[in-house]
Amino acid sequence: MKTKLTLVCLLLFMISVHSFAQERNITGTITSSEDNLPLPGVNVLVKGTSRGAITDFDGKYSISAANGDVLEFSFVGMQSQEVTVGNQNTIDISMSYDAASLDEIVVVGYGAQKKADLTGAISTIKSEEISKTPTGQAMQALQGKVAGLQIVSNGGPGAAPTVRVRGIGSYANDASGPLYVVDGMFFDNIDFLNTADITSISVLKDASASAIYGVRAANGVVIIQTKSGGYNQKSEITYDGYTGYQVAQNVLKLANAEQFTTIALESGSQPDANFILNAMQRYGRSRVNPNIPDVKTDWYDEILRPALIQNHSFGVTGGSENATYAIGANYFAQEGILKMKNEYERFNLRSKLDFKVNDWLTVGANALLSNASRFDPEASAFRQAYYAVPILPVYDELNVNATPTNYANAQDLGYRSGQNPFPTMDNSELRSKIRNVLGNFYAQVNLIPEQLTFKTAYNHNFQTEERREVRLPYFIGNNFQREDAELIKRNVTISNQIWDNTLTYTNTFGKHDITALAGASFRDESYEQLEAKGLNFPLSGEEAYFLDLAQTIVTDGVGDDGRREYGLSYFGRIAYNYDGRYLLYGTFRADGTNKYQEKWGYFPTIGAGWVLSAEPFMEDNGVFDFLKLRASWGELGNDKVSSSEGSITSTVVTTALGDELYSGVNTSNDFTSLKWEVTEEINAGISARLFNNNLSLEADYYVRDTKDAVIPVNRPLIPGATRQNVGEIRNSGLELALNWDKRVSDDFSYNIGVNFATLKNEVLNISDAVALDAGSAEFRQRSIVGEPIFAFYGREIAGVYQNDAEIQADPVAVANNLVPGDFKYKDLNGDGNITDDDRTVLGSFLPSYSYGLNIGVNYKNFDLSASAVGQGGNKILNRKRGEVIFTNDTNIDRDFAINRWHGEGTTNSYPSAAGIRKGWNQKLSDYFVEDGDFFRVQNITLGYTINKNGKLNNIPWTRIYVTAEKPLTVFKYNGFNPEVANGVDNETYPVPAVYTIGVSIKI
Repeated sequence: MKTKLTLVCLLLFMISVHSFAQERNITGTITSSEDNLPLPGVNVLVKGTSRGAITDFDGKYSISAANGDVLEFSFVGMQSQEVTVGNQNTIDISMSYDAASLDEIVVVGYGAQKKADLTGAISTIKSEEISKTPTGQAMQALQGKVAGLQIVSNGGPGAAPTVRVRGIGSYANDASGPLYVVDGMFFDNIDFLNTADITSISVLKDASASAIYGVRAANGVVIIQTKSGGYNQKSEITYDGYTGYQVAQNVLKLANAEQFTTIALESGSQPDANFILNAMQRYGRSRVNPNIPDVKTDWYDEILRPALIQNHSFGVTGGSENATYAIGANYFAQEGILKMKNEYERFNLRSKLDFKVNDWLTVGANALLSNASRFDPEASAFRQAYYAVPILPVYDELNVNATPTNYANAQDLGYRSGQNPFPTMDNSELRSKIRNVLGNFYAQVNLIPEQLTFKTAYNHNFQTEERREVRLPYFIGNNFQREDAELIKRNVTISNQIWDNTLTYTNTFGKHDITALAGASFRDESYEQLEAKGLNFPLSGEEAYFLDLAQTIVTDGVGDDGRREYGLSYFGRIAYNYDGRYLLYGTFRADGTNKYQEKWGYFPTIGAGWVLSAEPFMEDNGVFDFLKLRASWGELGNDKVSSSEGSITSTVVTTALGDELYSGVNTSNDFTSLKWEVTEEINAGISARLFNNNLSLEADYYVRDTKDAVIPVNRPLIPGATRQNVGEIRNSGLELALNWDKRVSDDFSYNIGVNFATLKNEVLNISDAVALDAGSAEFRQRSIVGEPIFAFYGREIAGVYQNDAEIQADPVAVANNLVPGDFKYKDLNGDGNITDDDRTVLGSFLPSYSYGLNIGVNYKNFDLSASAVGQGGNKILNRKRGEVIFTNDTNIDRDFAINRWHGEGTTNSYPSAAGIRKGWNQKLSDYFVEDGDFFRVQNITLGYTINKNGKLNNIPWTRIYVTAEKPLTVFKYNGFNPEVANGVDNETYPVPAVYTIGVSIKI
């Protein structure tokens, strides 16, 4: 009996022990010790196992564990913690910031690094900053946020900005943009991306950071990571949307009817005086001033309008123990501020999946479908409005022969052109349908756990653009008409494929930390274009916009073009860290291509860093929490220069020798033999955090030389020029970024940031040429050794002749029959004459300095942020004003109307109304080349968050916000906008101010 009882007790004891050791569900909430806010994304792991979880948006987690198990809690920037599971079912953790681990992970080529380990110049912008800008162009959101990154805005709907990293290093117009890498795929343009889908944008500025991408990286690299789900992440549904309107700002003021009439009469031109009389006879006299016509058209006001903008993004993210997912949809629509069919509309679908097949294999796929439609503005509209006289109305009921609308015709007043922009605007429709399909598939194999990984990835981008240009006929006057209905169709197909294979080794032994990467990449890029032009199709609407219905197919308008380029690359990288103090980094890439005669290029780089703050002598210094010195050198290639081209021509030559004629053949070889342009760069920098990590500092100085730049070279005894790799260009500058981030209390925090950059662009070599000319003869740009590339080149004004005595005292004025009100030019060569030899460099369109400012304040549930940008030292050629050289019977801007010379002492900077019509005063000079300095309030955002701490049941986290984008721009330039990509303002689309209201919801 006792034996049986003992056995029963032993059995019950074993059952109770087994039950005690069984796993159960442990839950909890992770918060920050500094502000008690929940921390999403904290990793929770049962130590010694693969079981893990991640906290959701509310900081909550759930994991299976047994008594005695140890839970590890880790989060970037926080001190890791370990807790042993006891009898409790709930374990809440408060995590503290860790200065030693504040280094975020930064995306680099084919991998990632801790920011503390970087030796190159990399700037990263997070999604929170990107989403503040209401735009359909992701890069527009970076304006003013990265030192050394120039973003030149384009106000047209759907139009991508011009992006430059550290200046211009090539003479080719389209060869200075950066490489964009979106989830591993290469792009030259990312206008298809939705900003709400982006997690981060990293700008790789120096050669050391960019060289892993070889020949595509000479102008910098922009790496974009899109949003993903997380393992063991609770499903999260998000919506972000805004709507608002756009208004033209800084609208250029033109001369009004009274000013225009005064200038026309002052000019001394009898035809112009007659035109004024003709207008009064046709439209009557003004009741306010009977000496001017009863018409006062503000043409910019007529062609501009307020325009709507809206954006709606929906997404779902989450994951299980073995899979993650992110799916989303986006709709973006933007009307143009030009009063015609001018708009942009885009619809995107995306999905991103990752799956852990087992402990050693992970696979994933990423797909993006983008379908966009863009109606471009009529290119000449703003130009026509600038020149249209204010004494001409938009409509003229007396113009009874006009069709389809009774628009006014300036020729009826005697002017040489019709001037009215509306016939062109109303009868033009320029549509592009753009479809993008991006597919990415990868497999990652852990060959040695946590040490050796192999990854293969295939990326394919397929893009089509269907261009349709419709120009309908109209008749406004005999010389102001479009006789034929014109239809142009252009289909472009682009297919880019990349297959990457990389092997990554990571190991730590003792104080040594090493990461090595070796890889190979194959790319296949193709481009095809088919174009045709037809005339006189039925005017029955859009259903007739087909070439089959055209009466005539224009032979010269038919074209079929294309190219296909292959590339094979091998690359490697090694990053070494000793004891967190000494850093060494190096890459090497060999690129092969069928694009040039020189098939292979080799591009090495090396970088080093010294973390002084980790040295014993820097302990307890009281100022620096982190201090690193870094330097790098590297070479990059630029394959954006067009491929080698040319032909062999044979000419029969006949000559007389004695009394007989002899014929022969003269053969000329015009083939170019090109290779990559090579960029060599030296970068030295400092990275620091000070005052308890409240202040961060990044400073860099760089010298970037483009060698083997492709330029046209004249050949002796042979007409024409061929392109050769013989030029050299230098860009150098200083970049500084300072950010102060302070949490004062649980309810109040603020941040202040500033960045500043200088740029010196200089031509170092153009072979044997004295100069390389660009632009037209009337508006010359010139590249000269020691000066900036494409610098404006003309005369310097010394003043304006004020009276006859001054004229008679100057032999130059007498010799050229000048009168008071004419320009006085500087005699730079001192020969007593004013000729083209007195021209000089008037400045560069590249800014010599730029800066950005940002301020953020958070108080309880309110958040307020503001940012500003600016630049200076650059020049703009006001070609609109300068084209008075081609015609004199047009309007002029109000600045000239007010400040013109109209008597002794009135001005020493502007010519007279008569003088501006003379060839002497129309020479390119610093009167037409103006300062491009500006300061802009870039963005102001005010938001209020409901259920910020997640304490309200059944109410989702909701943020309501209002935004003012570009509400104020201060500048002196006489134009709509001081941002002109190439510095020549002929007709620049205005950049509007945008005012929106929006809401973000997370469930």
